Amino acid sequence: MEKSNKICSIRKSNRRNTKQSSRLVWNVNTKKGKNAMGDKSFIEVQFPVSKISKESYKERKANLGQTLTGLGKWWGRKPLILVRATILGLLLPATDNPVKDREIYLKLLTMDEDGLLKRKTKSLSTKDIYRLLDNTEKEKYFVIDDKGTPKYIRGIKSEEKQELQKTCFNRLSYDEKIKLCCRPEELDNVLSKEEWDDINNYLGTNADSLQSLVNELGIKKFGHTPIVGDCFAGGGSIPFEAARMGCEVYASDLNPIACLLTWADLNILSKSDEEIDKLREFQQKVYDEVDRQIQEWGIETNEEGDRAISYLYCNEAVCPECGYLVPLSPTWIIGKGTKTIAVLKDNGNNGYDIEIKQKVTSNQVKECEKTATIKSGKMICPHCKTETAISVIRNDRVDSEGNKIYGIRKWSQNEFMNKSDDALRERLYCIRYIKKEIDNKGKVKEKRYYKAPSKLDNEREKKVIDLLNEYFEDGIYNGYIPDMIIEKGEETTRLYRERGWKYWHQLFNPRQLLIHGLINKKINDLAQNKSEYVLGILGLNKCADWDSKLGIWDSSKANENSKSVFINQALNPLYNYSGRGILNLYNSWMYNINNKKIKVNVNEIKPCDARMIDSTCDLWITDPPYADAVNYHELSEFFLSWDKNKIDEIFKGWYSDSKRILAVKGKDEEFSNSMIDIYSNLIKNTTEYGFQVVMFTHQNVNVWAQLALILWKSGLQVTAAWNVATETDSGGLKDSGNYVKGTVLLVLRKQNSDETVYLDELYPEIEDEVKLQIDTMRDLDDKEDPNFTDADYLLAAYAASLKILTSYKNIEDIDVQYELSKSDGESPIVDIINDAVKIAFDYLTPNGFDSYTWKTLLPEERFYIKGLDTEKNNVYKLSAYQELGRGFGVNEYSDMMANTKANKARLKTASEFAMKYTNDNTKFGHSILRNILIALYKSTKEEDATKGKAWLRNEVNDYWNERSKIIEILDYIATLEYIENMKHWEKDAKSAKILVELVRNDGV
Repeated sequence: MEKSNKICSIRKSNRRNTKQSSRLVWNVNTKKGKNAMGDKSFIEVQFPVSKISKESYKERKANLGQTLTGLGKWWGRKPLILVRATILGLLLPATDNPVKDREIYLKLLTMDEDGLLKRKTKSLSTKDIYRLLDNTEKEKYFVIDDKGTPKYIRGIKSEEKQELQKTCFNRLSYDEKIKLCCRPEELDNVLSKEEWDDINNYLGTNADSLQSLVNELGIKKFGHTPIVGDCFAGGGSIPFEAARMGCEVYASDLNPIACLLTWADLNILSKSDEEIDKLREFQQKVYDEVDRQIQEWGIETNEEGDRAISYLYCNEAVCPECGYLVPLSPTWIIGKGTKTIAVLKDNGNNGYDIEIKQKVTSNQVKECEKTATIKSGKMICPHCKTETAISVIRNDRVDSEGNKIYGIRKWSQNEFMNKSDDALRERLYCIRYIKKEIDNKGKVKEKRYYKAPSKLDNEREKKVIDLLNEYFEDGIYNGYIPDMIIEKGEETTRLYRERGWKYWHQLFNPRQLLIHGLINKKINDLAQNKSEYVLGILGLNKCADWDSKLGIWDSSKANENSKSVFINQALNPLYNYSGRGILNLYNSWMYNINNKKIKVNVNEIKPCDARMIDSTCDLWITDPPYADAVNYHELSEFFLSWDKNKIDEIFKGWYSDSKRILAVKGKDEEFSNSMIDIYSNLIKNTTEYGFQVVMFTHQNVNVWAQLALILWKSGLQVTAAWNVATETDSGGLKDSGNYVKGTVLLVLRKQNSDETVYLDELYPEIEDEVKLQIDTMRDLDDKEDPNFTDADYLLAAYAASLKILTSYKNIEDIDVQYELSKSDGESPIVDIINDAVKIAFDYLTPNGFDSYTWKTLLPEERFYIKGLDTEKNNVYKLSAYQELGRGFGVNEYSDMMANTKANKARLKTASEFAMKYTNDNTKFGHSILRNILIALYKSTKEEDATKGKAWLRNEVNDYWNERSKIIEILDYIATLEYIENMKHWEKDAKSAKILVELVRNDGV
């Protein structure tokens, strides 16, 4: 038995040594020379995630200035710079000179020093230039005037000013520089001949543009121009940017709306300015025709000739207690800038008139905040003060078998408005008009004002209904108004149960249906080619998004207008909503077209189930739907209901339904099997030396484990993983702890191993790989402008575990299909990943800490100190704290946070903590670190460090034996005093510097 165990141990040791050796050879190029080409791609060895994260964030914050978003709504588009960086990282080889590799890579992305200067579009202020110069330079170029303001010396030349701009710009941090720059995507082929000579000499190419370089790199790697495929094309970021870089493109999506957007990306945004002008003429012609008809009908112009731009509606319901008909709204504030409010007045007939008051006082606005008639799902009757649940108003009930019955009346197909006896009915209560006046200088000025609807306004509303009744059947028959039924689903069922809406047209009121139907008809009458039809369809979708019964009225000072339906990823019925007149729809219809004048090589764009794809690509880059983060198949039907007939007419080879039944959805075995089928099919359609990159945003360890099993079962091997943070304050995916506003890139190759391994053999290999991965990243990191944070090193631990796991054909202890079939219970893969993270946490000891001391700290203490370490690196992303929390097993840390906003997240200082949470029931409340923070608070507040020392001596259990730990922590905090971005720590850090000496020299 002893001999058998010894043989087993030798077998395991030999396997580890062989495996480790092969991995080391893989990381070191065997060919010698300055730019010897290896089998690995740049992205498999390094990826400048910090710079790419910052550029991605800048792009996301450009809002309507983003290249693709102007064309229409889609959920979760990836930034174009992220796509460009990924493709270039896959095509560029990793050589034995990683520093030069990175230099070339950043040069091509215009993210190096020279590239940033080329992108510089804003000038530094005189004040900033003065601040960035040294004393000698200040004396040479500046004088200080009587007010203490620096001024350029007389006679300074413009060339000297330009040189100072360049000098000072180069002294800024990367974050500061990009604020003065355009985005990389906004420049193309700006590299000089000298720069191209450097690139070509290093890579052995002969390119003079990014497109020609991509072609040459593709030929070197695959024998032809690289073909990039995306079977989850969505809003089209991946195929668009691939085409712009010179790749050939295959794009598909199960959803025809996604394909429509992708088609527009590639076929409209590639047009010249002159061609875009022609399309603009078409848009204007449609708008003018619609506007002329609306004016002819007289439905948006009042008796004074003023045009209506906004209509505000609310629901009403009868109070079951007193019988009053109550207008429902969570707020009666209409405009905070104009100080406009709505006031309910008892009409003496068991109901309310609604008065509109403008230019009221600030106190009246505050009082108005208290007059909401619906709150937390309950109607508040202003007459009898009774609160009634809306479920009671709807007559929801439970049957004898315990099933919930929703009592709201269900609408029939030919209905487009409530009946007078419905539980919920709609009412127009305010109109915003625009009035044109001529001032004393003869100039035309526009004045906006609100008013309650008059008798004539209500007659115009009735005329809209009469016109719609006249055209309704014809409109549906001709496909100008939706007739699609709303299928039940995660997002759509609430429309049915909360409002009784069964058809998509019922999400629009009569005015909206009439105007949108008229727009649709004019598109059909005036469009002469496919581009005009598509432009029109996308414009109609924009109008629907900004003008429906799901559009919130935004009363804020900056807006006072209706908002988009999709301010979040849901279809939410509202109790009050807003609609737009045709004048107010102009910007929705004449949407941004940010054309780039590119030559595109599109192999195919079509709606297709990813399991049925038969097109071969070199690089499959996919952003799959994951764990029901967004219900694309349901939400997109909001648009598809308007587009269906036009898609059938224009795209003969396409289908025009959302194919809900085929959508990848759910979280369990059905989802896993769908994903395995898809990625197994993509492997069959990947060239021999091809890659796959999977992008996803979920960072829960269980989801990682599931994804690892899916990709492994599909026959893929992980070769690298990177986390690019793209946090913004705007609504994104479901806002829970498992969804972060960042993107994980998993780089994959075909799995070609025949080896089988035992689970216990993996752990030593994973430990080696985690440490190797972290060491490699540290060696490559830019010390002046670090690329990697602790969150990235922890992600590297995830990746390292998946690398080892997926490098084997089989693991004896794991039945993949069984693991994927489990609905609950943790997978052994979760244990593997968690162990890898623990290895990383132990390995990533902060500077100044003894590794033994670090391991003895509580998880909460390590979380806090690592959080400070993150802040020291100028990282304020909430996702970084989420990752630290998961890694240390600290689920609740909100009390430690001073700010949790995107890109502003940070921990509380000792003074901000003050005495809160002292000795509470949490481990942190009783910890040594918490007592140290209290000691610092007392030292700072009373400007006497002896007060802090006294607290530590009295409150820390076993003070004398814990003194070395206290000293290490205080030494660490003292280092924060002079960190530029941590000024909030300056006083407490100064106290730490004094207190640590008192503790260090403390004697019995």
